[in-house]
Amino acid sequence: MATLLDPVTTISLPENTESVVLRFAPPRRRLTDEEFEQFCARYPELRIEMTGEGDMIIMLPVISEGGKRNFILTGRFFVWVEADGSGVGFDSSTAFTLPNGAKRSPDVSWIRRERWDALSEKQKQTFAPICPDFVVELRSSSDRLATLQEKMEEYLANGAQLGWLIDPLEKKVHIYRPNTPAEILDNPSAISGDPVLPGFVLNLDGIL
Repeated sequence: MATLLDPVTTISLPENTESVVLRFAPPRRRLTDEEFEQFCARYPELRIEMTGEGDMIIMLPVISEGGKRNFILTGRFFVWVEADGSGVGFDSSTAFTLPNGAKRSPDVSWIRRERWDALSEKQKQTFAPICPDFVVELRSSSDRLATLQEKMEEYLANGAQLGWLIDPLEKKVHIYRPNTPAEILDNPSAISGDPVLPGFVLNLDGIL
């Protein structure tokens, strides 16, 4: 009998869809960390996340325009991370295991160095069990805004201190902070990361 991890298993995504959710019927339990890693390795061309309930989310590859925006965003943030030195930055290929069990891959993320250094070397070699202090989600044409808003709330509930949801489709930026309603900026030219990211100002030219 073929299993989820069987090499003959085929996954195909319908056209014009944001993502496909794989929900396991009882008595199937959620994938273990090792099984999730194996599953991701089996399908390197796919972007894969897992919800706190154990559902697998298989997402479309990023379109070219979205990839260009993400490259600009990551490059500008990298310059600040290197100059500041107080934390560690990550790109969209990185997945983290949040306290609620979800495995998420923000488009850009950052963790304070003391929190990152507190992890063991073994933990760093997996989908690290930590929620970033700062996360960015960059909406693409296939993303539902409501889905991304739910993800941002999940990050906050699991320990994030600042989140940016950048929406080029509607020319808006949603700023998330703990215990505060999301702030929505209409077509800003730049946004500040203070006080979580001291001195970092993101120029949105070419991104928004």
